[in-house]
Amino acid sequence: MKIVVLYYSRTRKTALAAKTLAKGVGADIIEFMDLKDRMGPLNYMGATIDALRENKTQIKPDSADISEYGLVYIGTPTWGGKPAPAVITLIDRCDLQGKDVILFTTMSGKGGESVIKRMREKVEARGGRMVNSFVIPTSNKSSDEIREYVESVVEKQDLTLYGI
Repeated sequence: MKIVVLYYSRTRKTALAAKTLAKGVGADIIEFMDLKDRMGPLNYMGATIDALRENKTQIKPDSADISEYGLVYIGTPTWGGKPAPAVITLIDRCDLQGKDVILFTTMSGKGGESVIKRMREKVEARGGRMVNSFVIPTSNKSSDEIREYVESVVEKQDLTLYGI
């Protein structure tokens, strides 16, 4: 079964997690960029407000053809207990009908479980089936610690089994 990891990352922590995950499970990987400037304190405040309101945003690429994939991982940072707007937009543009989906989020504080819950609702509304999920704590973690954490999740949750 072909596997793909779809993700958005502002600070590159989710990117590191997604790349480590893709390597660990033998997946293709597609990064989505938010075309709205989310860097800096003021833009980040606006980003959190957009996340809380579940505002859509312009993303690049503007969608993903995942028809050849049987298993789809979707990753997002946690912003105010919600998925990033780029991921909300992405999920709304994906044809998830009949797809198995594994969700993950990175977080520096709390709210990861509520992000997974909201993403699951959106995935299931589009015909996907969430088969697993996990939260990656990133607060005060080095890149090596994040990488090691994701590698341990792949091993402990035996994520390679889903791709068989």
